[in-house]
Amino acid sequence: MEQVKVIYWTQTGNTEMMAGAIAEGIKQAGKEAVLLEVGNCSVADLEQDSIFVLGCPAMGAEELEETEMEPFMAELESHLTGKKVALFGSYGWGDGQWMRDWAERIENAGASVIGGEGLIVNETPEDDGLTSCRNFGEKIASN
Repeated sequence: MEQVKVIYWTQTGNTEMMAGAIAEGIKQAGKEAVLLEVGNCSVADLEQDSIFVLGCPAMGAEELEETEMEPFMAELESHLTGKKVALFGSYGWGDGQWMRDWAERIENAGASVIGGEGLIVNETPEDDGLTSCRNFGEKIASN
């Protein structure tokens, strides 16, 4: 069974909830989902994968978390050519600029962003947000 890694960073648990629901959707679509906190994943873990998922909430002035996710992304960028990457995260302010910037960064590194944009949920994902995450997981699994 093909597996899809869902790598995420969370501070309050919102992004972790999203990751779990995305993993459920991947499993519902018949693939194996592996949840990994970014601190427990290395770029080498993704080198053989053609598709994976990255999640991070908006931090500071709508940017990636700077102590774990940003260093991981900086290292990952040179290994993205030809990959398919899905992005997700939660935010509590702004308009989602961090996600647009992240998607552009992924594409500029030679990967394609599944769906052309990331999935964002405002604050704690409620039923509708979790349903969107499961649907997103199914979409990811179909790529």
